[in-house]
Amino acid sequence: MALIDKHKIIETNATILFALSFLVVTIGGIVEIVPLFYLQNTIEDVDGMRPYSPLELEGRNIYVREGCYLCHSQMIRPMRDEVERYGHYSLAAESQYDHPFQWGSKRTGPDLARLGGRYSDAWHVDHLVDPQSVVPESVMPKYGFLLDRPVSDRYITDLLRTNRAVGVPYSDEMLENAAADFQAQADADSDSDGLLERYPGAQVRNFDGQPGISEMDALLAYLQMLGTLVDFSTFEPVASR
Repeated sequence: MALIDKHKIIETNATILFALSFLVVTIGGIVEIVPLFYLQNTIEDVDGMRPYSPLELEGRNIYVREGCYLCHSQMIRPMRDEVERYGHYSLAAESQYDHPFQWGSKRTGPDLARLGGRYSDAWHVDHLVDPQSVVPESVMPKYGFLLDRPVSDRYITDLLRTNRAVGVPYSDEMLENAAADFQAQADADSDSDGLLERYPGAQVRNFDGQPGISEMDALLAYLQMLGTLVDFSTFEPVASR
């Protein structure tokens, strides 16, 4: 019997086709799933990574609310053209405290995984108020209204507590000081020692240059820390250690 005839038997017999398909899927599943049971953690620990500060977390929620992720991924792939344009490829550890994470393949604008520190606060404000004034070919909508929206610390403790419930390691001390840390990060004249001890590397200043704390302040606090927590000049992947 020719091989094609044997194959025809499988294709025309639903029972045999189902049994063989189930066998193939089972073997594939075992090969992919079983090794995970022998891993202590599927995300390697990376020095420098920490939970978002209260103001950064609020800014991230605004980022998600406004749909920024629909046009900007935060996922630099390990390919030469991506690394040369955006910087070191993204690590899973950099998104371990994200709910939801911002990885993806859709880019109308550039990837933002390494955005922090690349532009001044004033540039970001101008860009968000009138994107075309700094990038003429941009199709990004205007977000100047963020300057006029005050943001409150009223629910910030609840926000941190909710994130802790899904695995983000916010300590009791972080929860107790959430409102104070929220206020301190947006005020360069504040006593920020406690904030910086709890959230190393947090940037402290009036981000939008206006009195009070606006949604623009929160959003810029988030954008300006993206990609800044890991020191890639000393980072070595586990496989190369």
